[in-house]
Amino acid sequence: MTPMKAMFTATLFALVTMAGADEARPNILWIVVEDASPHIGCYGEKTIRTPNLDRLAREGLRFEKAFVTCPVCSPSRSAMVTGMYQTTLGAHNHRSQADTGKGKGTAAFFDSYKLPVKSIPRLFKDAGYWTCNSATGRANSKFGKTDYNFIWNRADYDDADWKGRAKSQLFFAQVQLRGGKNRMTKHGTDPAKVTLPPYYPDHPVLRKDWAAYLNSWVQTDLEVDAILKRLEAVGLADSTVVFFWTDHGVSHARGKQFLYEEGIRVPLIVRFPKKKNAGAVRGDLVTHIDVAASSLALAGIDIPKHVQGVDLFAKDYKPRDMIFSARDRCDETVEIQRCVRTKRFKYIRNFLPHLPHLQHNRYKDSKAIVQTLRELHADGKLNKLQSRILTTPRPAEELYDLKIDPHETRNLAADPVHAAKLRKLRGALYEWMVSSRDLGLIPEPILEEMGHRHGNKFHVLQHQDNQMLLRDILSVIDATEPDTLAKALKSNSPAVRYWAAALLGVRGDKAHTKALACLTKDASSGVRVADALALCRLGDASQAKLLADEITNENLLTGMYAIRALELTGRLAKPHAEAIHTARQRPYEFTRRIATRLTGTLSD
Repeated sequence: MTPMKAMFTATLFALVTMAGADEARPNILWIVVEDASPHIGCYGEKTIRTPNLDRLAREGLRFEKAFVTCPVCSPSRSAMVTGMYQTTLGAHNHRSQADTGKGKGTAAFFDSYKLPVKSIPRLFKDAGYWTCNSATGRANSKFGKTDYNFIWNRADYDDADWKGRAKSQLFFAQVQLRGGKNRMTKHGTDPAKVTLPPYYPDHPVLRKDWAAYLNSWVQTDLEVDAILKRLEAVGLADSTVVFFWTDHGVSHARGKQFLYEEGIRVPLIVRFPKKKNAGAVRGDLVTHIDVAASSLALAGIDIPKHVQGVDLFAKDYKPRDMIFSARDRCDETVEIQRCVRTKRFKYIRNFLPHLPHLQHNRYKDSKAIVQTLRELHADGKLNKLQSRILTTPRPAEELYDLKIDPHETRNLAADPVHAAKLRKLRGALYEWMVSSRDLGLIPEPILEEMGHRHGNKFHVLQHQDNQMLLRDILSVIDATEPDTLAKALKSNSPAVRYWAAALLGVRGDKAHTKALACLTKDASSGVRVADALALCRLGDASQAKLLADEITNENLLTGMYAIRALELTGRLAKPHAEAIHTARQRPYEFTRRIATRLTGTLSD
């Protein structure tokens, strides 16, 4: 046994002994920070000082290799509050299941947007805990951020703060701090002294932004200190387990929304009552959904079968060999990426390689750093590495040796030396997608209707008729022969027909234009959109009208996909400028965003 493994085993045994002891159940406090990677002192950051977070790490247990299952807010938070992969739950497409606000869908689908399992706060509440969600951790705080990507019951929480609980009642509290979003704070970080990752250009705009991001960490450090001091002041510090982590990585071009380390690796610190096992460090691979399972176990609450996270302090805990993460649609930007990460290697599968990593997105494009990157790219001032996220096509597969390439700069996927590793990780990823019932490859307009038909997206792949659906889709996506795709156009599954049509168009296969033409009147609106775009790619400009007509489809996701498809046709969209202009008034916000952008493009 190596010294590192011996230390890990001893630490785990001590934690298991503590967690399983016959002692009073603890309070559970989650401190969740937005938009931040592990750029704090205890994780090696030297530019700024974070003494309070460093103290929390000294008094607690620090996880060196912690990750989120999705690098964007609402899917990550949906996974957090259920202990489930967002891809299993059907909450993977960012802000896609709302009955109000951003991403508000059609009323007819609202029942299928409801959370189909008990949330973690509800499980605590049923066990007698006071449940609360605070924006600051102060006694007078307003209710904290949720951003859950499903319709949930506000009664799962008692209040914003724990002060209103009955005497001696235990609490489960979440505190939501703005973290990396709080970049207006002034803490004096000098842009000239920051160290930018090598995949970003050394530019004043990026240096200024990175310094502002580090300032947000200094502010977060102060806010965490105030929360911990409050616990101490009221005598709760020695009866409360504190979990501290971020909802995903820093909001930057390769961070938030993407599966590189900058997007999915997060800090995770756990402080136990009476500072047991203070200063311990664990190097096993963990995810943020494990916090849910571990919290339930520490409180003596049975972990439901639907929870996919694991109890990190269980007697029978076995470290993982790998973790998985996923990125899907973010607002108006359709994307499908999956990754598997071991301690040394990361494999990323890009299912839409014909599109750039940094597709247009109103949220991203509003940032000065992204605007600067686009300008530098247009002027030819980025090197090959720095321009990679703006280049098409991109590799369908990426493989990185994180031991020698921690910044993920050298893609080894085409290197014959690593062919066996590539196959192994690809296979592991596909098996996880199938076994976890990953819904992400079912095109969203089709999934919307299937979710409605089955009562909830969560139930779709559980149905016996859909047991082989994901394997069928994967076989079509990986097909190398055009005839295989042409045959798939006749599948009974609209999801399979969608992918077959889309891929024939992307690959420019004119030999099967006649077969594609048979789908222009397909029963599935999603298939019709994919088919029309494919035919446009193959030179049939008349199919752009079908796309324009589908913008007003009662399935709002079909409408959004249709106008995005029109945008992808380039000049073929111009004759339909009136329909595009009118779409700026459509009820679906993300359709409106694309319509506004495309209207501006066509008027240039």
